Amino acid sequence: MTEGLGDGPLLADTSAWSRAGAPSVSAAWTSALARRALLVTPPVSLELLYSATDRHELGRVEDAIADLRSIPLTQAVARAALGAMRELGDVQPGYHRVPVADYLVAAAAQEAGVGVLHYDRHFDRLAEVLEFDSVWLGPPGSL
Repeated sequence: MTEGLGDGPLLADTSAWSRAGAPSVSAAWTSALARRALLVTPPVSLELLYSATDRHELGRVEDAIADLRSIPLTQAVARAALGAMRELGDVQPGYHRVPVADYLVAAAAQEAGVGVLHYDRHFDRLAEVLEFDSVWLGPPGSL
């Protein structure tokens, strides 16, 4: 587990996007976007678009992510996500109960060989069974 934006590239989870405007991270976030160091994947894009409250905001979100490199969801990503769920299920009852989108984001990051920028403890758990760097946007509890 690391913290901050670093040099990237990093797959930015919805939990990071939703806190990108926080004063302690907004300058670094803007810089990472300008350097094209942030990536998306379909589950993140869909979650961001789902959060839009009207057509105007939907268009703004689409514009914000349009130029970002997107990591595709492949059969290998789906297999890795399922395997991760099985492995976490072996740890203890209920340990596998992580949002499905987080499994897909983490597996896509593993497939692309990048870390996940997030503000969500589930990614630390997923990093126990998938190979990606779990990178917190800021210290837990700070944003």
